[in-house]
Formats: sequence, structure tokens, C-alpha cells
Amino acid sequence: MGIDEPKELENELDEEDQWQLYASAEYGSNYDAGSDDEDTEVVEEEIWFDGDDFEMDGGNLDWDAPPCPAPLGIAHVIKLGVCDCCLSRISGSSPDRVAIDAGKELRGKAYDRDPELVSKISQEICPLCENLFDDVENIVSRVIDSLSGFEFSTLQFGIHLPKDLIQEEDRIRSKFGAQGSLPLKGALVRSIHERIAKENMDVVFVKERPDVMVLVDGLTLRVDVDVRPVFLYGRYRKIARGIPQTRWPCRSCRGRENGCESCNGTGLQYPDSVQDLIGEPIRSALGASDTSFHGMGREDIDVRCLGSGRPFVLEIKHPSIRDYKLQDLVELVNENGAERVEVDELSWCNRPKVNEVKSSRSDKSYTIRFRVDSEIDSELVSDSILSLSGTEISQETPKRVSHRRADKVRKRRIVSVDSVAVEGDEVEVTLRCEAGTYVKELVHSDEGRTVPSFSGAIGAECEVIWLDVEDIHY
Repeated sequence: MGIDEPKELENELDEEDQWQLYASAEYGSNYDAGSDDEDTEVVEEEIWFDGDDFEMDGGNLDWDAPPCPAPLGIAHVIKLGVCDCCLSRISGSSPDRVAIDAGKELRGKAYDRDPELVSKISQEICPLCENLFDDVENIVSRVIDSLSGFEFSTLQFGIHLPKDLIQEEDRIRSKFGAQGSLPLKGALVRSIHERIAKENMDVVFVKERPDVMVLVDGLTLRVDVDVRPVFLYGRYRKIARGIPQTRWPCRSCRGRENGCESCNGTGLQYPDSVQDLIGEPIRSALGASDTSFHGMGREDIDVRCLGSGRPFVLEIKHPSIRDYKLQDLVELVNENGAERVEVDELSWCNRPKVNEVKSSRSDKSYTIRFRVDSEIDSELVSDSILSLSGTEISQETPKRVSHRRADKVRKRRIVSVDSVAVEGDEVEVTLRCEAGTYVKELVHSDEGRTVPSFSGAIGAECEVIWLDVEDIHY
């Protein structure tokens, strides 16, 4: 019982007792078990229905009618007022035939068998589809308008129908429809597919990974189009310092739409990023709305990434063009990112590549230069650092990233220390480390949060001057 529904009277008969009132006069309220009067009034038995009968605009469904494709079954659903398209599908007509044509043929044969059948039709609105098939032309027109300007080759189509309509259609079709008759939603989608095909659109209808998804609201005929993104895989080299990998919102306005004076209205803390230096020329070329950047880890803003470059996947959102000469895109990127960011090649990929790139655990080679704050013995420094080759280190989350990383101790391995060069109070080291190693902290120890460290091995304070990612071994 709903919250706002009135409570039934306590002395009201329950459903079973009410049934007994109509089952036999012996259980009627006028029967007195203790009376011997011969003139007992006989209560006329009332007609009782078990609930399987309901009205359709004044006409009752005959639940004893045979299902389609029996002639009497076809005649019965015609009486209910079904349209030609619904008549075709519930009668089990071949799906290869145009529904409306097959329905007209079935209706014509039924009228030939019973000339008075047309006068027995109970309503003008089809009880199975509420005349939605009459709107197919309108729906297709809206779909084509919504897709204009977009390049695509595969399409997934869906339609949302009111729940009560689906339930009513299923109730009638399950009783009177031919075995294997097509449900309303599937029949509507098929009709729309056939109508779109007549527009000579070179498109394939698919059930997964479409270029474009179209959803129609069967109640309002609203058309929503979702142009699926395209993905490009590549490796970038960042050859200039001071550039973040992804967009960095302004600290003052936090990246609001119109920005602030601090960011000159850009909403960005840094005007350039690897994401935009690569993504913007591609976004423009493909007529897309925006991009997302998925990199295999990231380097700090002040760190260069050299060698073969860092693997990444660029997600291009809502592109109007889905195919473009890849070498032309490479040239656009290198022209836009001149002396800052560059790529050698790009290739088309799909969404699973994003997860592959982001979840990869690849070793990395680095060159790092740092200054020692006291007099040092070149040979001692070199031997001390080389002794850490192959060592496992413990790194507590660095202070500089503690605001965005969980505070825990990570075990990482220094795969190899390849070279050590000492020049005065400065030391330059080339090494290879396991993925996830904080190399700057390996140098200065982060106040003892990284053990062992170069600082601890040398026995002096160290200050990082610069760091380069030499290669990512992927």
C-alpha cells in the first residue's frame, strides 16, 4: 500500500472472501444456516471474471482467439486496431519483406475473407506501437540532420520506449503473435535502419564499438548523437624544460572558464603542455571538440624526456573527421611543438591501448646532475655511487607529492648505475631504475625518506641541478 493511499476498513472482506460471494448462492450473505423457511429468497448469480479480460477503447480482447498466423488470429488483431507494420511483425511475416507492404497484403486478404471486418475495428491508434511507425520518416530526418558534418562508417542505433507501452505490447504479442514474432523495439530499429539505407549512406550498423551512437526517445522523438572518440598512439620527446605533461589549472582561479588576471584569462598555470602541443593541431585537423592525454607515467615539469620518447595515447573527442593521413598529423605536431615537443610517428589504436599504456611497468634510464655541498674525493664519490648498482631501495612517499599520493613505503630497484662523472663539486650519473622510482629523492634522500641514497653513500648533502629521462624501455 502506498504512503498516501487510504487504509482499508478492518471489517472489509479480503480478496478470497469476496470471490466466495460470487461462487455459489450457498455462501451468499442472504443464506441463514439456522433458518428452516421454505420461502428462502434465491439470489441471482452474478457473472464473475477472473481478471484475464480487459478493455481496449470499448472492445474486449478475445483471449480464446488463436494466435497468428491463423486467419482468425489475424482477424482478431485487426479488430484491435493494429497498424500494418505491427500486423506484419506479429503475424510472423518474413523479415526480408517491407513491413508495411506485408501488413497491407495480410489486411487485404483478411478483408476478402470477411468484408465486414473493417467495421469491427475498435480504435484508430495502434495498441502495439501507438502509431510510432508513422514517425519513422520524421525520426530518420532528425537522425540525418544530427549526423550532418560527421564522418563515420559504423553506427549503433537505440530507441527508448515507455515502459507501459513495452509491457502492453508484450502482453498482446505473447498471446496472439506468431511464434518468434519480432518485439516492438527491434522492429522499430529495423525499420529505421532500412529507411537510413535508402539515403545511400555508406554505413554499417553494429552492436559494439561504433563510430557513432544514436539514441531516440520514442516519447518525444528527441535524437541524441554520441560521436565516439578516436585514439592515436605515439611516443613524444620533451626537449625543453618548464612544460607540464597535461593541462595545469591556474592556482588562483582553479581553471574557471574565463580565467583570471593571474593566468591572463586562460585558466592555465602554464600556457603550454605536452597535451596541447600535441593535441591541439590534431584536434583542429579532425574537427574535434577536445582531447584527453594518457601517458605512460609522467616526468616533472623541469625534466626533459629524450631518447625514443614516452609512450602515450591521445584521445580525440567528438571528431567530425575520423581518418587523416598520419604523416600529415606528425608534421602538424612537430611544427606546433618546434623545439619543445616532437614525435616521430603516430598510429591509430583503440581504447584498450589506453589501459595497456597506463598500466605498463617499464624500466627507465636517467641522467641526473647534482651538486655536493662539501669537498669531495672524486674516486670515493664514483665508487660509492657505483656500489648502489643492483640495490633495492625503500622510498617513503616524497614530501613534494604527498598531497596527491598515498603515504606509504615503496620498494624499488636500481637496475644499474652505468656511469659517474665528477666535475668539481658537481656529479653527473647515468642509471637505469625500476618503474616508479623517485630519482631526485634517490639523490638527496628527502630528509631520510629514501634509503639508501646517493647523499647517504657520499656522506654529504646533495642538491639536484637537472634531470633527463634518457629512455623508457617499452
